[in-house]
Amino acid sequence: MKRLINIAAAMVATLAASATQHNPVANPEAVVTEGVVRFTVLTPEMVRIEYSPSEKFEDRATFTVVNRNLPVPRFTKSEDNEFLYITTDKLKLRYRKGTNPYFEPNPPGNLNITMDLNGTPVTWFPGQGDGRNLKGTCRTLDRCFGDGYRSQLENGLISRSGWAVIDDSPQCVRPDGSRSLALVPDESGVDWVAPRDDKSSLDLYFMGYGHDYKKAVNDFTKIAGKIPLPPDYVFGYWYSKYENYSADDFRNIVKELRDNDINADVMILDMDWHWNGEEGVSNGRGGWTGWSWNTNLIPDPGKLLKDLHDSGLHVSLNLHPAMGVDSTEDMFRDMATDMGLNPDTTKVIPWKLEDRNFYKAFAGNFLRPFEKLGVDYWWLDWQQHLTSPYTDGLGETFWCNHVFFNDMKHNRPDRRPLIFHRWGGLGSHRYQIGFSGDMFINWSSLAFLPYFTATASNVGYGYWGHDIGGHMYDSSHDVNDPELLLRWIQMGVFTPIFRTHATKGTWLNRMIWTYDNSDQLKAAVKLRYALFPYIYTMARKSYDTGVSICRPLYYEYPEQEEAYTNEGEYFFGDDILVAPVVSPSVNGVSRKEIWFPEGKWWSVAHNRMIEGNGKRNLDFTLDQTPYFYREGAVIVNNPKEVKSVTERPGKLVVNIVAGKDGECSLYEDAGDSNDYDREYAFTRISHRSEGNEGVYTIEPRSGKVEGLPSKRGYELRILNTDAPVGGTVDGKKVKTEYDAASRCTIVDVPAASCDKYRTVNVTYGK
Repeated sequence: MKRLINIAAAMVATLAASATQHNPVANPEAVVTEGVVRFTVLTPEMVRIEYSPSEKFEDRATFTVVNRNLPVPRFTKSEDNEFLYITTDKLKLRYRKGTNPYFEPNPPGNLNITMDLNGTPVTWFPGQGDGRNLKGTCRTLDRCFGDGYRSQLENGLISRSGWAVIDDSPQCVRPDGSRSLALVPDESGVDWVAPRDDKSSLDLYFMGYGHDYKKAVNDFTKIAGKIPLPPDYVFGYWYSKYENYSADDFRNIVKELRDNDINADVMILDMDWHWNGEEGVSNGRGGWTGWSWNTNLIPDPGKLLKDLHDSGLHVSLNLHPAMGVDSTEDMFRDMATDMGLNPDTTKVIPWKLEDRNFYKAFAGNFLRPFEKLGVDYWWLDWQQHLTSPYTDGLGETFWCNHVFFNDMKHNRPDRRPLIFHRWGGLGSHRYQIGFSGDMFINWSSLAFLPYFTATASNVGYGYWGHDIGGHMYDSSHDVNDPELLLRWIQMGVFTPIFRTHATKGTWLNRMIWTYDNSDQLKAAVKLRYALFPYIYTMARKSYDTGVSICRPLYYEYPEQEEAYTNEGEYFFGDDILVAPVVSPSVNGVSRKEIWFPEGKWWSVAHNRMIEGNGKRNLDFTLDQTPYFYREGAVIVNNPKEVKSVTERPGKLVVNIVAGKDGECSLYEDAGDSNDYDREYAFTRISHRSEGNEGVYTIEPRSGKVEGLPSKRGYELRILNTDAPVGGTVDGKKVKTEYDAASRCTIVDVPAASCDKYRTVNVTYGK
């Protein structure tokens, strides 16, 4: 049976579901009400449980859940004098009528749900603890040293116990002190916050998916919203550094990147773009919050942003909005007037984003003008206070994320909405890209990131962006250690967001072209750009399935203990196993013990096949990164000439791991269009063995997208092969190449119409 899913075939179901993605009112046929308790059968494995003494059940969206109108699964309802019973194909629910599920006489007797876990019955009841939850993520890694924040990870949606519970009750307090409030439609185009009707109610979602972890996160995105597909440029290299760069500094950095042939797609302007600290003393300006250009450093902001765009870069600005807008800001008078305030007597407009009047004035006087000037998206570096002083239970982090993302979605329809922000609790995956914060620069901090990044997939938070290279000074370690930076960047290649960063200080260097090992650092950047077609295809799958690009080993091998204990390894998409080097080398060589799951794995670093279902000790030089292709995999790469991930080249490199039949469906779209749920294209590439012959097919592209090349050529790199004795392309004999050192057969497939079916046949000597 073929293991890979043909994404194109699954799109019909995806598009059918998308129309009801944000409909919080459940189908009445899925609802069973018994007095002050209401059950909603959402899937065979998921049941919503509500208890409201006032019978004010919640039919609005909440911060966590935005859609409950799913296809009604098969279930039965029955009752006797004492109990109500609901049975699905996966669950058996029993409720003692007239009781509070948590009390009187006891929770197990009032409500319980029984399910099967690998042939063993498992019973859950409200309030039951679970020490086997596989965790999710946390708000920030600020000041994290090593794995010191491991205990701060919130519970996730999956557990080795086979069940997990989302507590969306109004009184359930999130780790930041906030609550899941209601969301209601608003004329601004941004769903607005509202209090829950019955603040004492119980609102639980029982998820009994056993060890089918992928289905659990998939179904979570059906009720909580999909993980939006970011624009393509997000997957390129971001240059970022907290530094008081001038406009000419930024221009020089761009020049150095280009002169040293280092690919880049994003330029970050950290907080010194606005008046800050001593820079603003003479103007009465300064601090973390700021809304006016620092004209000492950037005298002509529009010209700078235009120059950056003309260089092919997208631009993001850092914001710390907590302190509001004071009277020294350029926009103060107009914003105060728009809010009906007297600008001559008002000193500060407090930050109150939940106030519609404030939001409208802020958007009109800050967001729109800056976006018109050329700001592509915002970095919400929010840390100043966590809950609103004005609205009970409102988490400032979540609310900033929600408003900024949906403001862009509503007001900039020509592009995909995008923000760079902190985790604000369940539901934050709808706002895509996360900023993990300021870790210490040392090996132990690097070693924590593979586990942290992959585990976030357990709450659908698939796009963590880290400070690659580390952020904060560690007196015990050289902050400019070339080897540490190299290994951090090599790991960063295989994370969702590829962004170097560090704290302020010219003594702390992130200009990778100035390091003695710059060739190795540049090679890692080149690898990231080569992998873009594969990464973008996996990003599309994240949107379709809810399964993040980085995911733990146990998603694929839930019944193998090693999949849980080897947390320094993870899957990067469906077919790449990654085990980053996270400790210093000895004489330039790092030895790693790596667990390989069942099957066979092609070591790209060593050009050889590794037999799975066991541990292997492998050596890696500083030039080598531990990543492995699954046998049978088809990994599409960009050619080395590509400079930006926004390019759609006329020739692609296709890496094929021989030994087992396989396929992929290459995904492409316009890159930054909101029509990706309708306008997209797939190219299915497959291979099979017939005796000593390999058959490789490239099917006609399905779908149409503006900007894609009408003709395309391919370079097939067929790994794990003996020397070929002959080959054909579309029935015509061609010359094949063979690299004995890498056991790689190379076939050039000339450019032809993408509507054409291409067939390559290669005969091997053994």
